[in-house]
Amino acid sequence: MPMSSPARPVLLLTRPRADSRRFAAMLPEWRAVISPILRIVGVDHDGVALRDAPGLVFTSAHAVAAAGPGQGRLAICVGGHTAQVARAAGFAVRTGTGSAEGLLPLIRDAGVPLIHPHGRHLARELPVPGVVVYDQQPVPLTRDAQALLAGDAPVVLPLFSPRSARLAADAARGARAALWPVAISEAARAAWDAPAAGHAVAGRPDAAAMVAAIRNLPVAEQ
Repeated sequence: MPMSSPARPVLLLTRPRADSRRFAAMLPEWRAVISPILRIVGVDHDGVALRDAPGLVFTSAHAVAAAGPGQGRLAICVGGHTAQVARAAGFAVRTGTGSAEGLLPLIRDAGVPLIHPHGRHLARELPVPGVVVYDQQPVPLTRDAQALLAGDAPVVLPLFSPRSARLAADAARGARAALWPVAISEAARAAWDAPAAGHAVAGRPDAAAMVAAIRNLPVAEQ
């Protein structure tokens, strides 16, 4: 009786739906199941202070709308996608390297007072005043995602923050499928505390490096 081929690995994408769809489009050769593990919910904040701020620091594209029209104001952005959203809103953008550390020299050289609008759960404090403008609320996995974890195919989980890594690990604990977490940073990798068949860390903290790390996984060759 001929041996069956091993099941092809599947991506389990747990970022908010629009972010997950954008990432899935970067890996068109992979089957992807989207199951956001967080939802972004706006919270009450001092909108006037943000609209009047001469400069903003954005560590997530989700914070840009809360700052009001850019009108040529300075926006220091963590990476390319956030910069694209801020530029479309009318900000004069300076782009970092994808990490909080990469923002520090831009903050130091800004030349204007800055405010950092951000989510309630912050991976790292920055040396500028912060305003919480949204919450990242946990969401249970969908039935499709649960079925994937209970199946035979290896599951690759891109992890884009320490908090989402912790939530994904909790949700995946006890999975039958072999799990391959791929983290955007060492901090995100360290936050994963569930069993794993293997793991990888992106060479840079950006989506393109995450794609490269996924394609270089041993399981990707199945």
